[in-house]
Amino acid sequence: MDLFEHIQQSFQDSAQTIQESAEPLAGPIALAAERMVQALLDDGKILACGNGGSATDAHLFASTMINRFERERPGLAAISLTDATATLTSIANDYDYGLVFARQVAALGSPGDVLLAISTSGYSRNVLEAVRMAHEKEISVVALSGRDGGDLAEILHEEDVLICVPATTIARIREVHLLCIHCLCDSIDNLLLGS
Repeated sequence: MDLFEHIQQSFQDSAQTIQESAEPLAGPIALAAERMVQALLDDGKILACGNGGSATDAHLFASTMINRFERERPGLAAISLTDATATLTSIANDYDYGLVFARQVAALGSPGDVLLAISTSGYSRNVLEAVRMAHEKEISVVALSGRDGGDLAEILHEEDVLICVPATTIARIREVHLLCIHCLCDSIDNLLLGS
């Protein structure tokens, strides 16, 4: 297979993964959007975290909530826990990198908030610790993962929402995660503003 064919195959694989994800993920995405809207209407906020590419997804989600998605609306309360370099590095240095999100959830989170926890593998220790802290603080969790959900799926409570991409490669999981985030943002706007 030459490079041209290889690139075409990547497009085809991505499209197939997106198609295969639509039915199993539509329900969890809708439920997650409803939970997030309820938190916002009750004067709560959405905290978002992840590592690497998932950190950029957390940042994108929070910035879209604060600014706007595709429609004009007032800003919505969301915080990306991946953005504060001084906070992240001080926690990692003084305590442990596994606590960089959990300590922020402890300091910034309140009962009734929602944590958007993103881990393509489901095994990111600092994301798992953030989920555990969210549970301690009575914060519900929306988890974005892939494969079988890993340890992340195992520690979720019954009232939490798991959006687990049915794929095994990181690239395909991340591509669907981005679409899930866009669907969440669009669904939140629809719930708040009408279709």
